[in-house]
Amino acid sequence: MNKEPKRILHIVSSMERGGAETLIMNVYRNLDRSKIQFDFITHSIQKGDYEDEISELGGKIFKIASLGQLGPFLYLKELMKIMKSNVFVAVHSHTDYQSGFPALAAKLCGIKKRICHSHSTNWQKGYSQKEKITLTILRSIIRVGATDYCSCSEEAAQFLFGNRKVNILKNGIDLNQFVRNKTSDRKSVMEELKLPESVKIIGHVGRFSESKNHIFLLKVLKKLVDQDNRYVALLIGDGPLRTQIEKEAEMLGILNQIRFLGVRADISRLMNAFDVFLFPSKFEGFGIVTIEAQCSGTPCVISDTVPKTTDMGLGLASFVSLNACFEDWCTNIKEALSMERPASNMILKEISKRGYNIQSNVNDWIELYVVSG
Repeated sequence: MNKEPKRILHIVSSMERGGAETLIMNVYRNLDRSKIQFDFITHSIQKGDYEDEISELGGKIFKIASLGQLGPFLYLKELMKIMKSNVFVAVHSHTDYQSGFPALAAKLCGIKKRICHSHSTNWQKGYSQKEKITLTILRSIIRVGATDYCSCSEEAAQFLFGNRKVNILKNGIDLNQFVRNKTSDRKSVMEELKLPESVKIIGHVGRFSESKNHIFLLKVLKKLVDQDNRYVALLIGDGPLRTQIEKEAEMLGILNQIRFLGVRADISRLMNAFDVFLFPSKFEGFGIVTIEAQCSGTPCVISDTVPKTTDMGLGLASFVSLNACFEDWCTNIKEALSMERPASNMILKEISKRGYNIQSNVNDWIELYVVSG
């Protein structure tokens, strides 16, 4: 008689194509789902990009209002209602400083494995006194509720958990998905977007939010275009600031040099069309898209606020300070354009050696959910 799979409940803001969500899906796709299944609590009324795939893979999706909408007591009540009506061997929360509430709810429901996972390093600018008090309280709730602490990087671990012992879970990707035929991918993308052969493609993948620093990206592009009008930016993603960014691009006179592609499922194909990947984030817990870009053999120009562990040792990553002048950014981009691309076998070797092959590190996630005793 076949046993039912053990069910793990993940708590996320939404299941859009963000970095943390993509990581969870990479793990989910590579699990033996006859033994372990993932279910999700999301706080978005709208249907997430990954929700259909989750259903196809056998997962359940529960939707509740957010902590901010409900307040702490009603939020705990809604979480506990779901946890009590289903059998979960573990609860894995990905909502950063709010993740203590799902852990506390799971503790009250008698769930033995309660994992809080840090994916970010936000609130890095000078804290106000109110923010310091709030973060202290939220960290205290995490300590009360969680049995395990996980993070995507040392920086994100320090941000949320301080000096506590943390399990660093590397943001693995499906390497074979990104090591592709760059020539044919580029040609098909250029045909789709009606771009000339002479074009120099600057790519970016990220949600249109404050942290991704699109305004800065536009100003760098403006500087490049003023020097050479063959530069075109492909901006992939969506989010609350998209309209603002489009207006800013129009004001700068570079709207015709940009293609706003929205949320796409063919990220690996688009990555292979980029000449340079530009990633000027204000803060990042890790930056999984930089690994995807390097896996595609695409040179990356990255802000120095992104963890240096994103450099895969392929000579493809350049880090530039956000305080540097735009000319410095342009210089790094131009140097990246003439960079020699590593061979596919070298890419696979170096990224796998650093532990970012999802097929290898999925076992680290499985071990998380083992309850001892």
